[in-house]
Amino acid sequence: MTNTQLLVARVLLGLLFVVSGIGKLGDVAGFAGYMASGGVPAFLAWPVVLFEIIGGLALIAGFQTRIVAYALAAFCVASGLLYHFDPSNQMQMTQVLKNLAIAGGYVALAVTGAGALSLDAKLGAGKLRSA
Repeated sequence: MTNTQLLVARVLLGLLFVVSGIGKLGDVAGFAGYMASGGVPAFLAWPVVLFEIIGGLALIAGFQTRIVAYALAAFCVASGLLYHFDPSNQMQMTQVLKNLAIAGGYVALAVTGAGALSLDAKLGAGKLRSA
């Protein structure tokens, strides 16, 4: 991948969480109730909203990209399974698959790193590590 392509991937994947987190700011109490319906304690609503916004912005900036990308991937898998897994409902199962596919994009980004157009590169943390 080129550095420009990695930047585009980071922006597109990061925007998903930034926009989602900002959207929840209008009704955090309602979001807390929705979280509780999936078995997640309602008091975690604010931390989740902040995680979405800060995580998305960090990914866009290319800051701590590998860690953030893995965390966002885990979030996508967990939220897909907790809130959409319903084998009797094709639309909900499509949402699970969407979340899993997005998680795959985050994992790919975690493996490749942020690229040269990132804070990680400026701070010396953007180099691909060999296994």
